[in-house]
Amino acid sequence: MQILETKYLTKRFAGVEAVNNFSISIEKGKITSIIGPNGSGKTTLINTLSGTLQIDSGMIIIRGIAFKQVKAYEMSLYGITRTFQEVRLFEQMTILDNVLVVLTERNVFSALFESHSEYHVKKAQEALENVGLWEKRNRLALNLSYGQRKLLEIARALAMNAEIYLLDEPFAGLFPEMIKVVTSIMRQLREEKKAIILIEHNMEVIRELSDYIFVMDSGKLLAQGKPNEVLKKREIIEAYLGE
Repeated sequence: MQILETKYLTKRFAGVEAVNNFSISIEKGKITSIIGPNGSGKTTLINTLSGTLQIDSGMIIIRGIAFKQVKAYEMSLYGITRTFQEVRLFEQMTILDNVLVVLTERNVFSALFESHSEYHVKKAQEALENVGLWEKRNRLALNLSYGQRKLLEIARALAMNAEIYLLDEPFAGLFPEMIKVVTSIMRQLREEKKAIILIEHNMEVIRELSDYIFVMDSGKLLAQGKPNEVLKKREIIEAYLGE
């Protein structure tokens, strides 16, 4: 079942089309990877899908409803959550509070001074246990290692209990044991029939997890298909692997 689509999606920067007439379909219960060389438009695509950037033309279709523009603050209403290539946390807040903020429909300052319900704390605990950070819940976010920061951002996305997860290089900078944790989480989300859009440069992870792959190059769709088909194509090897 298609849960998210783009139709002729275009985003320009100073006349350069970072995303150029891009049309794809994303299914529920699948891990769909977007790959391509640096500067191919992958993160720009995720930014338009999440409302971080406004599109110039085309449309985004969520559960059959077409949008010419989407807004970042409305994404949770559509069942969409995301992580960022450059982790964005509340540095002066604890690990636990970083998760509680996204679980409540309040601004950051309210969240700092209001008590949280037992339900919210339980949901936060589940998310943090999934990434192995519950025991560190009272530590300030600024004191975390790079890998732990990535895990905390993933925990915040999990706590949202979304239907569509936009994950921008979630494995970057992670040690092998952390990669195993995130891999397991993504498989569990797939079993729960969530839709995952994954941007990643680790080809081993791509081969292991992907149900379907879209390849971007210079903002355009270069190829698509199952991993064992796409990654063998000469044009993909030349464009992406530089061989």
